[in-house]
This record gives sequence, C-alpha cells and structure tokens, in this order.
Amino acid sequence: MSSLFPALAAGPDDARPALRFGERSLTYGGLRAAAAALAPRIAGAARVAVWATPSAETAVAVVAALLAGVPAVPLNPRTGERELTHVLTDSQPALVLAAPGDDLPAPLAGLPRVDVGLHAREGGRPADPAAAAQVGGADTGGAPPDAGADPEAPALIVYTSGTTGPPKGAVLPRRALAASLDALADAWAWTADDVLVHALPLFHVHGLVLGVLGPLRRGGSVRHLGRFTAEGVARELADGGTVLFGVPTMYHRLAEALGTDEALVKALAGARLLVSGSAALPLPVHERITAATGRRVVERYGMTETLMNTSVRVGQDPHRPGSVGTPLPGVALRLVRDDGTPITAYDGETIGEVQVRGPNLFSGYLNRPDATAAAFDGDWFRTGDMAVRDADGSLRLVGRRATDLIKSGGFKIGAGEVENVLLAHPGVREAAVTGEPDADLGERVVAWVVPADPAAPPSPGDLAGHVAAQLAPHKRPRAVRYLEALPRNDMGKVMKRALHG
Repeated sequence: MSSLFPALAAGPDDARPALRFGERSLTYGGLRAAAAALAPRIAGAARVAVWATPSAETAVAVVAALLAGVPAVPLNPRTGERELTHVLTDSQPALVLAAPGDDLPAPLAGLPRVDVGLHAREGGRPADPAAAAQVGGADTGGAPPDAGADPEAPALIVYTSGTTGPPKGAVLPRRALAASLDALADAWAWTADDVLVHALPLFHVHGLVLGVLGPLRRGGSVRHLGRFTAEGVARELADGGTVLFGVPTMYHRLAEALGTDEALVKALAGARLLVSGSAALPLPVHERITAATGRRVVERYGMTETLMNTSVRVGQDPHRPGSVGTPLPGVALRLVRDDGTPITAYDGETIGEVQVRGPNLFSGYLNRPDATAAAFDGDWFRTGDMAVRDADGSLRLVGRRATDLIKSGGFKIGAGEVENVLLAHPGVREAAVTGEPDADLGERVVAWVVPADPAAPPSPGDLAGHVAAQLAPHKRPRAVRYLEALPRNDMGKVMKRALHG
C-alpha cells in the first residue's frame, strides 16, 4: 500500500507546521528527522509500548513505529498497576518509548526504555543520516520509509476499556487506519489546509488515530492543548485553527461558557468544522451551541475495533441533532434483531444492534481467537450498540446493548432518548438512565440526575411527567436518584456499571 504519511516525504513542504503541543512544535521536516532517527532503534521489535502522555514525544514515537513497521501499544498513563500489568503481560512489548524525564510506574521497570527526542540528536545518540534514510533497511530515495508496507500488517494494538472483563487488545492493521482516515476526509472535506485543535488523550483511537495521525495523513497540522480549557479552544481557533475535535463533556463546558465569553462565541463561529465523538452529544448542547454561534456540531460513530463507521457529511446532510450520519465510503452497515435477522425498515423507530463490515475493521483481538470469533456474525462485526435508522439511512444511536437497552413492560427503551429529554429539563445539569430489575415490568427505567441547583432539585414526579409528555408514558423514569456528579472515564463517557442503587 502507499505510505500512511505521504507528507513526510522529503520536499518543499519540510517547513510546514506538523505538530504543536503548547510552546513546542515540529515542522514536517523536523518530524521526519525525529521519527527517522528513532525508527532504526526499534526496527525489528515484535511490538513496542508507548507511554502515551499528551505530548509531542508520543506523536513522534507512534509515527516512528509506523515508519519502522513495528506495532505500537499506546499505554494510558492513568491506568492502575493491575490493568497496566495485564496489558504488558498480554502484549509483551520489547521496549517502552517515553519522553525524557517521564516517571514510569513499577510494572514498566523491567522493560528496556528508549527516550524519544524531538530533534535528530536527542534520544541518547546522534542521528545516523544513513539509517534515517534507510528505515527498515531499504533505501527510501526520499519517499516515506513506510511506502510499500503490507496493508494487513498490524499498526496499533489499542486496548478496550474492559467493562466486561480484562481489557482486550484490538489489533488495528495499516489498512484500517488508511481506510477510516480517507473516508473521513471525504465526509468532512478534510485537507492539508486544515489546522486541527483538540485536547484528547493520545492512548485512544479518537485522540491518537483521528486527532494526530489524521492531520498528518492529510498533510495538515494539529495543535494539542495539553489540558482542555475554553480559553485554549478560543485562542487556537482564533489563531488559525479550522477544526475542533471534542467529546460531549468538552462541548458541554463550551456551551456553558458561551453566555459570558464573546471571544469563544466568535472563535467557534469562525471554525470550519466542529466534531464530537466517543459518546452521544446531548441535544440541549447541540442546540445551545448552534443558537449562540450559528454552527452545528457534527457527530460521527466509531469504536476501537471498527475505527469510524458513519458520519454526518459536511455541507450535504441536513441539520439533524442526534444523528451520527450515514455509513462512510466502504463501510457496510445493518441493524439486526435479537434473533439475528436483519431489520429492513428505515422507520426511525425499530431498534436493532448495529453490525458493520468493511476495510475499517480490526484484524482481531490479540491472543484471543475465542473473543474474536464471538465478536463476528459471519463477516459482520457485532458492535453491541443499539440504534434506529431514519428514512434517509442515517443512524441514531440509542445506547449499548449491555447497559442502555431497557426492556420494560414488553417495550424496548433506549436510554439515550430518555437522557436527552431529561437534559432538556431546566432543573437538570447531567443525567444518565439505566434499567434495574422489576418484578412487574421485568426492568424499570431509573434516572440518575445531577441537579442544576442541588438545593432545589426537580421532584421525581416532575421528571417523570416531563419525560412522559415528550416521549411516551412507558419511557418515564420509575425511580430518580440524585448525585453530585456522574462517574466518567478519561474520554468523558458515563460509566454506567458504577451506577447502582
């Protein structure tokens, strides 16, 4: 296949900005030199771990591994020792790449360490110009050193959240990275002129694959904020940023700040593209941002094992908050009933599990052929996500099969639609909906609510009536529990398994 990063070929664009993390930046020429200096030091390894802090060193480490043809295993720096030990035992990396000065935890103590330099002479020894030009032993002749790599070769091994057991390592081939990033470029009109702004973690598909490798594949640039703030978003968008990536928690904070921050309003209004992912963006957040800025937030749908499946197409799809768009080029998608039969009705009401197939799919779970086999229905990947399809084929997610599909009184209720209605209540700041066993109904709807005013929370009856009036009586919460905050993971997703009575 062609190179993942054609812009890294030597040429007149060497001075073009590639990466900026705070005050530290690299041009395409600098990135190529730093990655090419590191790649020979890891070439031949079965796989390498990357201590994935939100830093330029992480980006250089992953690019170097991809150029060298070595699978990279991004490690979440906030992972506890038990889970980190599991990931290391399962993936067996030959060494760990980290920024100089990073303090690594005990499970990594026995692993050889290579410090990542941002300049060709950093990292422990001077760069070897011959090695830099011959990554992997082949003279590149000025072309990117990964040109001609096997498209099925593993590129990344990204560990899932492990909500139903120890995390599993999803093996992402080069083919999947290229297919997803090119499909998004088609849907979003993503070009080398775009400057992406975000503050996402770099151990996950959203922040690393889309947020770093995506701009580099296009020949554009990325500005990482390090830590998310509304002020940082406004500053970078006002200073040439064209695209913003975020998760719902970030957009919720931006929406709250819009009422008092004119600079933020102007910056968001001037952005070419606002994208939200990793979880559904609540409808009230959509509406507040559009009302204040005149811009809509685009949603897309993907997961670790599939990368990107669908997206709203910029400038083509109608503004329909809550939709994650239509299947991307090359992606086939269907909804199936509990018995596995496909749902053919695009009626916006019939709920089914999303199954996908296409070049965006992972190769399988590392060391887990049983789990890989169980994840597929023939060649269709079982996502575990529940959704409906509208008449135009666009998808609306209603939640996860395991935690968000509630079967109550003979009805199937998607937690997401109830959550959106609760969030539209003026007395609700945050909301999550789960099901719990009920002797009469099978399951009953339970609302977990963070009140806008903790001293005067809306009553359970008020919230139940609000939902029943907007949706249907059987979808109203039968119990309401009040919290100071919802439990969330590093990507801002609500951890529903932590919610219990």
